[in-house]
Amino acid sequence: MLGTRHFAREIMTGGHRRILVVEDDPETAGQLTEQLASSGYLVDLATTGREALSRAASRDYGVVTIDRLLPDIDGLAVMRQLREGGISVPFLIISALGEVDDRVRGLRAGGDDYLVKPFSFVELLARLEALLRRSETVAKETILRVGDLAIDLIARTASRRGKELMLLPKEFQLLEYLVRNEGRVVSRAMLLQHVWDLHFDPSTNIIDVYVGRVRRKVDDQQAYPLIHTVRGVGYRLRAPG
Repeated sequence: MLGTRHFAREIMTGGHRRILVVEDDPETAGQLTEQLASSGYLVDLATTGREALSRAASRDYGVVTIDRLLPDIDGLAVMRQLREGGISVPFLIISALGEVDDRVRGLRAGGDDYLVKPFSFVELLARLEALLRRSETVAKETILRVGDLAIDLIARTASRRGKELMLLPKEFQLLEYLVRNEGRVVSRAMLLQHVWDLHFDPSTNIIDVYVGRVRRKVDDQQAYPLIHTVRGVGYRLRAPG
């Protein structure tokens, strides 16, 4: 099924990226996970469509490779459900169904690329790297990150360690401003002006109330706090290190 040569080298995208392999055939799944791991990727495996839905919805992946013929839910249906749920991770479809109509159907269902079995691992690796470069370009434009916090400027959502934070619109605006000013001290007057479009009123406590709400949602039960109070001045958002 796969070439036997391992390509143990640094990934072109830089650093480790996590890949979700969705494959029910034990031999193919074992070869894929082993060879991707030896090439520097962090790999998770799902052997059913339901498991793929659960994993892809709960973790941030660089790419998902997915077989069309799964034992419970068709791979195309899995992709459609994830796309409808707002998951934008690139999908590389890997399938023995190689006719033109099959490939077109897969791409129209939400796939970003299509690889027909049997295939060479070096080709798989090249296609993964291309998808990762593309997704990183998009992510840099639309997602801001500080530590394990990520905020999506398009979807207007925020998450820590892959778990979504339930923010109201004004709370998201406040967090976005703090993130855009990462490491800088932001005064209450600056927040009032840029988030509420109001001039500073020393009698209002709206800033403290909202920062308290956002801090509870962002920092409670996390490994480390991100939002810090600078006494008498304002607030600063930063990650350790």
